[in-house]
Amino acid sequence: MSDASGMLYVVATPIGNLDDLSPRATATLIAADLILAEDTRHSGRLLRRLGAGGAILSLHEHNEDQRIADVLQRLQQGQSIALISDAGTPLVSDPGFRLVRAIGEAGYGLVPVPGACAAIAALSVAGLPSDRFAFEGFVANRAGARRERLQQLAADARTLIFYESPHRIAAFLQDLCVAFGGERRGFVARELTKLHETSYRGTLDELSALARDDPNFSRGELVIVVAGVTSAPAADQADLDATLAVLLEEMPAKQAARVAARLLGIGRNEAYRRTLELKADKA
Repeated sequence: MSDASGMLYVVATPIGNLDDLSPRATATLIAADLILAEDTRHSGRLLRRLGAGGAILSLHEHNEDQRIADVLQRLQQGQSIALISDAGTPLVSDPGFRLVRAIGEAGYGLVPVPGACAAIAALSVAGLPSDRFAFEGFVANRAGARRERLQQLAADARTLIFYESPHRIAAFLQDLCVAFGGERRGFVARELTKLHETSYRGTLDELSALARDDPNFSRGELVIVVAGVTSAPAADQADLDATLAVLLEEMPAKQAARVAARLLGIGRNEAYRRTLELKADKA
């Protein structure tokens, strides 16, 4: 599969069920001169099953920068290289972004070989609006930072998708209840495409109670999908102007808009737009 100009294939692998690997992905991995894998021991089992005979090297968050020069040299030699993660689509809460950026900037070809992605799989069966959504992945590990981020997302009208680890899921759902309100609709997918695949749906209060009471809830890989806010409170412009007038005396425009949006429960863009209008009027 080598040619005069090397190519990097970004290949999605199964998140559980091996039958989800596409024929195209299989052919790409078998023909690759080199396969970059997040965990070579984990991915090695899949590659041996396929009969892939190319070299395999690790590429993870701790060595990604060091791999770039070697990969670029191999591409210059015309090699075909495949990038995979432990499961699902590479770069989605997984390493690879810096490598892909460097290869694109160097002018080599980048080809996606699409397939499984836990976030999209969960969204497709969540029964929540899917016309507009945002992928947040793993929120901060520390409780304070996690709660702050969720407060920032509370007024977002888009459906939100999160990943969370089993040992933090109960605390995460409780923080969602506090930030978003317990009546917000949500969905949790556990062990997607695997033997013990389970779906939970209901209000955030109901899901939080299940996480506390059901010992199976916190076993395995978890995707959380939460409905966006349906009716953000409309701030009176006089209240917004008065709030911004005080804040602008103490802080820059962007920070003032951010604080005003949180205080009044409105969108940041709306608050920032009004901030610029007020500054223009004073100019």
